[in-house]
Amino acid sequence: MRGGGGLATLVIVAGCATAPYTHRGQLILVSPEEETKLGAQAYQQVLAKSRLDSRPVVVAPVEAVGRRLAAAADQPRYQWRFAVIDDPKQQNAFALPGGRVAVYTGIFPVAVDTNGLAVVLGHEIAHAIARHGAERMSQTMTAQAGRSVLGALLGGGPGKQAILAAYGLGAEVGVLLPYSRAQESEADHIGLLLMARAGYDPRGALSFWQRMQQQAGAEGPPQFLATHPSHGTREQQLRAWLPEALPYYEAAPRAPVEPLSVHAATAAR
Repeated sequence: MRGGGGLATLVIVAGCATAPYTHRGQLILVSPEEETKLGAQAYQQVLAKSRLDSRPVVVAPVEAVGRRLAAAADQPRYQWRFAVIDDPKQQNAFALPGGRVAVYTGIFPVAVDTNGLAVVLGHEIAHAIARHGAERMSQTMTAQAGRSVLGALLGGGPGKQAILAAYGLGAEVGVLLPYSRAQESEADHIGLLLMARAGYDPRGALSFWQRMQQQAGAEGPPQFLATHPSHGTREQQLRAWLPEALPYYEAAPRAPVEPLSVHAATAAR
């Protein structure tokens, strides 16, 4: 029972964490330093296999919106990086520990403008600052007898895919795995507050998610909607959170809202 005792100690020492804004209790057995290292490994692995878009018309709005949201997130230990992946078929984005963020060009037509882009980036940055990946990894560690799992991950090899999975990234580039329904709702909530603090109108989240829902055809919802609450539930939640978000928006300097270059972002390369 030696391994079980070690795990119990880890739970007591490292397990007490609280998500920002929502104050939800979390079990997290991974230190911020370890988490940042894992996030950097996963980010480099994905970008190495991706076709990056370096055109200013595409990258500049992502950088501008991302930087405003990063300032609102107020995480001094994060070193924020923003990349755009050229994939018109992917309506998605992700953020990893330490501030590594990527947006797929396929999300631009749904975002429409920089306020819509703030909904996307706010949601993903919320996953990172709420440490949802570390929380999911900790659940895996608990199920698989603790700290030795983390050692295997940091050591490389087959564990690299577990790193990607823990932070929502599939083995193949462009395949993003969903967080739990509770974590996705929490990212909606925190993301709404972040965009409001950054000077973006949080009421735009309602229209953004309506556009995302409209993308759901006969083949089912886009990946960005996977395991999220239903559209009706999300709309109800967002409306309930708006009274909390709007005072932040009213107190913040207004962010410029500009249309995104949808054609440039979705054109075949």
